[in-house]
Amino acid sequence: MKSPLLTLPGAVPAEGVDEGVAAHYGDLFREQRALADGTGFVDLSHRGVVTVSGPERLGWLHLLLTQHVQELPPHQATEALILSANGHIEHALYLVDDGETTWAHVEPGTQEALVAYLESMKFFYRVEVADRTEDIAVVHLPAGSITEVPEGVAVRETPYGRDLFLPRGDLEEFAGKAGPAAGLLAHEALRVEQHRPRLGFETDHRTIPHELGWIGSAVHLQKGCYRGQETVARVQNLGKPPRRLVFLHLDGSEVHLPAPGTELRLADDGPDGRKIGFITTSVRHHELGPVALALVKRNVPVDARLLAGDTAAAQETVVEP
Repeated sequence: MKSPLLTLPGAVPAEGVDEGVAAHYGDLFREQRALADGTGFVDLSHRGVVTVSGPERLGWLHLLLTQHVQELPPHQATEALILSANGHIEHALYLVDDGETTWAHVEPGTQEALVAYLESMKFFYRVEVADRTEDIAVVHLPAGSITEVPEGVAVRETPYGRDLFLPRGDLEEFAGKAGPAAGLLAHEALRVEQHRPRLGFETDHRTIPHELGWIGSAVHLQKGCYRGQETVARVQNLGKPPRRLVFLHLDGSEVHLPAPGTELRLADDGPDGRKIGFITTSVRHHELGPVALALVKRNVPVDARLLAGDTAAAQETVVEP
């Protein structure tokens, strides 16, 4: 889905999984500061949108998701995961229910597999699952924004801002009223600052929720059975996750950011030392400078200095070892 907002002045297209929207509009730090100040908006119209309707939707979703949604109040935002039988993360859903329909936005390109899984689990439940990506665009308003939301639009309101499920045909008109556009790189920089993991960035084929701090925000530990619950319960009650998410302050004298996948080693061991983790997302922040999220082995000391390739890095704890 190519966004019509790519025609705005200065728009530079994003690449990879985020292709279809603008990476930035010519001034990355100005766009970050605008979002931090509660102004402007972010075009997330490349994200997948899935809806579930029907009188049994919340009870049915409650059986499938890691989050407690059976009695989810209308207009209360939440997030949830779908796990494999072994407890590995397969989908991340950002949800809100409007009293008649449950709305979710998901990572670009994952909506088809999600809908296929949900359809396979319908059985006799009175629910209807729909892929709404072609007609609904996600738009993000930062926390503190006073931009008026069009009537009838589903909204996820979180501490980080509001996600709007906007009719795709209204996207250009809304952009004209919402203030300056900020690109995806600005949105990502604030996500990293807030230590929020993203499916496909902080996850791989063996990631479990405990490694990323998704316990609590996306996983409810007192709800009933769901696929992969055995792994969640076992790690919670008996063990510890093999890896943990960390926030890194990177050496600002380096010209280039270490790319995702860059191997991490203990600084005392030098660049030829044993691999103890890897970069998942790296960004340039308007106040913090170059920073990153990374996964490291659980037993890495929390005060250890690290090397990301040849770049020195100091860690902040996100998930306790």
